[in-house]
Amino acid sequence: MTAGVVIVGGSVAGVHTARALRERGYTGRVRVVEAETEAPYDKPPLSKAALDGDPRVPLLTDEAATALGIDLILGRRVTELSTATSTLVLDDGSEWTYEQLVIATGAAARPAPWSCPGVHVLRTLADARALRAGLSEARELLVVGAGFIGAELASLARGCGIAVTMVDEAELPMARVAGAVLGARFAGLHREHAVDTRFGVRVGTLEHDGERVRAELSDGSVVHADIVAVGIGAVPDIGWLASAGLPVRNGLECDEFGRVRGHDRIHAVGDVACWHQPRSGTAARIEHWTNAIEQAVCVAHNIVHPDEPVPHDPVAYVWSDQYDWKIQLIGARDLTRDPQIIEQPEPFRMAALWSDEHGIVTGGVTVNWPRASVRMRKAVGRDIPAAEIGAQLTGVPA
Repeated sequence: MTAGVVIVGGSVAGVHTARALRERGYTGRVRVVEAETEAPYDKPPLSKAALDGDPRVPLLTDEAATALGIDLILGRRVTELSTATSTLVLDDGSEWTYEQLVIATGAAARPAPWSCPGVHVLRTLADARALRAGLSEARELLVVGAGFIGAELASLARGCGIAVTMVDEAELPMARVAGAVLGARFAGLHREHAVDTRFGVRVGTLEHDGERVRAELSDGSVVHADIVAVGIGAVPDIGWLASAGLPVRNGLECDEFGRVRGHDRIHAVGDVACWHQPRSGTAARIEHWTNAIEQAVCVAHNIVHPDEPVPHDPVAYVWSDQYDWKIQLIGARDLTRDPQIIEQPEPFRMAALWSDEHGIVTGGVTVNWPRASVRMRKAVGRDIPAAEIGAQLTGVPA
């Protein structure tokens, strides 16, 4: 049997690459190797599904893999890559060769600086199960980090009646991605849901006294909690590539076709990949579900049709569910500029539009407004004035 395509990582990007290869008529061997023993599953539900629900949403069952002719190998980690011989070495000592390699190992949660009992991060199903078990018996939760994961976990806990204290070094939550004006609105959202917000401070020491966790903050205050959730970002899972000689900076550096630079038979998709974006002329690593799927489809096409490659030049898109807000972030937002904000009270929805120096829309943020999100995604990159989009949403002529 030929070496075919080997996909390292059973992430959403890895699984969708395998599926897309079959959908596009690839008849060679397809192998997906995943370090976890769990069959591939979706990540967004880990921080969104109700505590009394099952956070596991399968991406590829054994039955589906068999039907598609995909070899799914679980509980095996790739430890080495030799580009000279097109060979992978696994942790059991076995060696695989490949004709085409797709790296889809994703990202790992940035480790918590504290190692005492009761402290959790969230990236895997095992993480989610451990955290949920702790929350099921908790009365008070300390959330360190007010980004997407921290905010979603705070929302989940408050929905279950758990008291929440949220700590972040930033003065305003999500200001790094949405600016100060919206950051203040997100801070207000947490407070409206009775979250004790401690912004502009950091956790100094964190200890477990045998019953509860005690956190001392940089302003001298002390927070007690039954359990701690730490959401301080993620790092691409590329440690196993240290000796492979691939271009690695902020993830694997790829061209617009998903090929790792200098290696036309090696591709990267998902959170581990830093793709060149022709529209902006820059490279970016976009950690989100939608981007992972779009990259997977692009790479599958380019493997099947190497003489007719297509680029992936996305309009960045991220969503987050926080309390009763469905938040969507689109495109690029120059946070040195104030956005145009449009609000409607009943039912509440909001759109913020960013534009460049010529008034052309570059991106935005919407809350509970899918129509506005769709309009913005279609407008970005098409030289459409932000005033025109605003007029469409408000009904007022541009």
